[in-house]
Amino acid sequence: MRRADVLVEEDRIAEVGAGLSAPEAQRFDAEGALVMPGNVCGHTHLYSVLARGMPPPPRAPRNFPEILRFIWWRLDRALDEPSIRSSGLIGAIDALKAGTTTLIDHHASPSCIEGSLDLLAEELSRAGVRGVLCYEVTDRNGRDGRDEGVRENVRFAREGRWPLMRAMFGAHAGFTLDDESLDEIGREAAGLGVPVHIHVAEDVCDQEDAIRRSGKRVTHRLQDHGVLETQPLLAHGVHLDPEEIRLAARTGAWVAHNCRSNLNNRVGRAPVRALLEELGGRVVMGTDGIDQDLFAESRTAFFRGREDSLEMLADQATGMLAAGAELAGRRFGRPLGRIEPGYLADLVIYDYTPPTTLTPDNLAWHWAFSFTNALVKDVMVNGEWVVRNRSMVRVDGGEARAQAREQAERLWGRMAEIPL
Repeated sequence: MRRADVLVEEDRIAEVGAGLSAPEAQRFDAEGALVMPGNVCGHTHLYSVLARGMPPPPRAPRNFPEILRFIWWRLDRALDEPSIRSSGLIGAIDALKAGTTTLIDHHASPSCIEGSLDLLAEELSRAGVRGVLCYEVTDRNGRDGRDEGVRENVRFAREGRWPLMRAMFGAHAGFTLDDESLDEIGREAAGLGVPVHIHVAEDVCDQEDAIRRSGKRVTHRLQDHGVLETQPLLAHGVHLDPEEIRLAARTGAWVAHNCRSNLNNRVGRAPVRALLEELGGRVVMGTDGIDQDLFAESRTAFFRGREDSLEMLADQATGMLAAGAELAGRRFGRPLGRIEPGYLADLVIYDYTPPTTLTPDNLAWHWAFSFTNALVKDVMVNGEWVVRNRSMVRVDGGEARAQAREQAERLWGRMAEIPL
């Protein structure tokens, strides 16, 4: 830690040092506060924002496939333009208020596919958060639905209309994709020069399906269809075996660890230590749509890891956050995640007065035992303030939440009409 001025010019950090000058009107006094780069959520589902508190399904799910069928696949089918917009805006607000400045989202809305990524992009841009967006391609809604999902990914990646947005190529999971679909996903993503963003081995059912279809485990099947050639983002990876992890490492894949979601769905424990050992700085942290709060996620991941082994250190959890910034920076073509000249100016000011000495060597331990979203006071994205004194700058948070409550009721009503 050091005391310093940070000079921001346009969207980047221009200089860091003592006694830097700027016009009085453009100065911001952060004396006594802690300034750090914004967090990156490495895997989320913004559409789940409106699921909070929703009625239970008609029948209680007994396993992960039933959780998908009874809950999430009914919710995504019920999404329409207003509910997509509302979930995107509330997700952006929640992210910024929690110090998360970039969201890597995985979207699905089978009844409203065309243009859905632009709906999200517009709402995220309005609030002022960065996004890396994709649409979930799947076979579960028939060939027409699959093809429309492919077209939405291609269109969004090619148009590049939104300065704060970038693209990946979305795919649900291997167990809802046949070989032809995987071939097309790998081919289209490679042609666009973007990574595939796909759920991999979240539950054992994904491995069982891959073996039934191909005689191979899921990552080897993805390799056969060109998906690993895109240096993909593999979400979860709970049931990857050692050889699959080595394959992911060799091909340049990234893995998103979503600890709280894994706990909630009872899908098992991700092999975090093996992933970190093999992939190094390519293991990022996501929330899987539970919220956009990387403090809660990283603390849970740390304590869950400590339950397995005391060799799990706090800086391994914060290291996954740093990896998320590296991944996002690659998509934006500019570095993120450090307060250094040339880095994008995504900064968070924390109202944190440590009770003990704070140094670079012990920051991760302060993070694990002290940091919550309540400490977030001010947030800058791309050189512009989007949160000041804990209030949103660009949008009316109260109005957005009132609208979200209306949309949630409508969404729940439509879900109730969709059979299991």
